[in-house]
Amino acid sequence: MLRLETPTGWWLITHPDHAHLAGDFATAWGNALFAPPEPRRHVLRGIYEHDEGWRTRDAQPAITADGKPAAFSTELVGKYSAFQDIDLAAYLAVRRSAVLAIAEDDPYAAILISMHTVNLLTERADRSTINPAGLPLLDTFITHQRELQHQLHDQLLDLATIPTTHLTPHALLENFRLLQACDNLSLLSCVDFTQPATLLHPLPLRDGTTTEITVTRLAERTFRLTPYPLSESTLHFHLPARFIPTKTFLNSEQLSDELADANLQTLEVTISA
Repeated sequence: MLRLETPTGWWLITHPDHAHLAGDFATAWGNALFAPPEPRRHVLRGIYEHDEGWRTRDAQPAITADGKPAAFSTELVGKYSAFQDIDLAAYLAVRRSAVLAIAEDDPYAAILISMHTVNLLTERADRSTINPAGLPLLDTFITHQRELQHQLHDQLLDLATIPTTHLTPHALLENFRLLQACDNLSLLSCVDFTQPATLLHPLPLRDGTTTEITVTRLAERTFRLTPYPLSESTLHFHLPARFIPTKTFLNSEQLSDELADANLQTLEVTISA
């Protein structure tokens, strides 16, 4: 889950709906400065489905020690440090299943999702928040993910269904960074992040150079990107969410019951030049 606190309760958004918003951003990516993603179908699928493994877990919401929904929040933007609130083995199982589920019929998308997962757990994870007894499990998982990426890459070379120009380390890195960028823009949108931010990595321009894209909040769920990478100067996106009019919960069952009773609503996200 992702959560956005209000004075009277919480907006809660599922990981798959957050990922779908990221995919909508990627679908609109491309203009005179920025090229659209290629191979398009595979890159877009990787972005749209990068959090699909969370669907079952989101259907069974939990609470933190202080009674809040256990979810990604504005406090976690730019860091990956909430491991003290999760079951590491169960968390890694979700991450593993997300990659394996898509690897069966789209190895290219699975490589991008795996690269995203490894980056979260290496360059962005705060290992000090992980129980030392769990570190060997984490490191084994990372090793297996990197091995899987090589296996899927070799599989794609054997199949020869995707041009080799899209299978170079550079091409995969650029598409992984696009996934990261769209994922981060979606996270910022879902929690209505108020501080200046970036889309994490330098991103490629049509002239062969790269540039950092800055994100500035203009109003509620309204952001300006500089330089601007999308196809139209202003775009509006739909974000499904449920509002829970309770601040703290006695147990996970209370949260689950209230979430089940909440109507699905549509929030608007606006991105402009």
